[in-house]
Amino acid sequence: MKFIFADALDMIDPAYDFAADRSPAERTRYWSDQYPHEYLDTAPYDGVLVSRGIVGDHKIPGKYSESQAMRFRRVGAREFLRLTGPKFKGLSIFGDCGAFSYVDQAVPPYTPDDMVEFYGDGGFTHGCSVDHIIFDFDPKANGTKGARPEAKERFDITLQNARGFLKSAKALGRHFTPLGVVQGWSPDSMASAARKLQAMGYTYLAIGGMVPLGSPAIHLCLDAIRRAVKPSVRLHILGFAKAEQVQEFVKYGIASFDSTSPLIRAFKDARANYYVRTGNRSLKYYTAVRIPQATENSRLVRKAKEGKVSQEVLATLESKALKAIRGYDRGTVSLDRASKAIREYSREFLHDPAVSDEKNEAILQENERRVRETLEARPWKTCKCAVCRKAGVEVIIFRSSNRNKRRGFHNLAMYYSHLRDVH
Repeated sequence: MKFIFADALDMIDPAYDFAADRSPAERTRYWSDQYPHEYLDTAPYDGVLVSRGIVGDHKIPGKYSESQAMRFRRVGAREFLRLTGPKFKGLSIFGDCGAFSYVDQAVPPYTPDDMVEFYGDGGFTHGCSVDHIIFDFDPKANGTKGARPEAKERFDITLQNARGFLKSAKALGRHFTPLGVVQGWSPDSMASAARKLQAMGYTYLAIGGMVPLGSPAIHLCLDAIRRAVKPSVRLHILGFAKAEQVQEFVKYGIASFDSTSPLIRAFKDARANYYVRTGNRSLKYYTAVRIPQATENSRLVRKAKEGKVSQEVLATLESKALKAIRGYDRGTVSLDRASKAIREYSREFLHDPAVSDEKNEAILQENERRVRETLEARPWKTCKCAVCRKAGVEVIIFRSSNRNKRRGFHNLAMYYSHLRDVH
């Protein structure tokens, strides 16, 4: 099973100064920064997925700048992503149309020929047909019945585009693998779509619409799809948010899946921010220690503007918390003293005026409990990945993009190692 990382220009500045909290003056975004596969000792994935919705164009604004998008089309995905050379030769480059970026439109803004041109210019190894997301889900709907007119229309549009895409993709040659996208509002409708795509000639199917579904619903869909197509037909799960539970789905013969989950949980999850491999082939999660910048955290800035606390007091508390955790890492500050400094600062930015004092105190205590658990374990001390070797305790501090994405890089390395072990 291949893990494909869905990239969105997730890079870090290797020369970032943690003490000063800034990059060097000579830093140039993108050119000075590094992707996970550049920064880590080995690539923490089997390939990269680039969505057209992320690259962007005149139809859909993306995350790339105009000059970056032009360069991507000019030099191709492999050179733009810095995946050239023998070290990365085996990594695949997947692409999709970025259906989430046009979900509110009646029809996709791209034709099959548009996507074939995009994949050809980018030098992709794999590319998905043009789909239209269906958010409806009824596990009991039979066949292709029980759908709202809009869902049925999107179902038909997706299949019609898949038919045209497969025909046009032949121009890209035998080194390109087309994937027919499955969309549906029920396990039965997804199975029907899979059968139709197989009949068209697809041997690799990409399963869409899985992002909002829970594990039980995903099992129902994958089971129905797998029973509907030949064992030789490969399956890819698009945007697999349940990446940490992937072993549950191995039985369906999943060939690949794409996800950003290990990276984004580093800074978007409330608790599971730092991954650790355990001896029983599982992952353990630690909470990062939040020490936000007093002049940038929205809640702290608002409190200062409202006169509830002075900016000087916040700056002092922030500085004490940073010194305490760094001193704890060096062994010059006790756990109790470090926890106290962090708690005093946390009280300022965790306090929510919309809830009761009792609720706020409970939130503070729970945060302190999780922080102590992280500090007691000192997981960054024993990790051998490039991030932890170079950043040390800074990787566990929830603060600024360069720290948080470094923690995400660490998570990718731990997750990929875990995946190789369990599969």
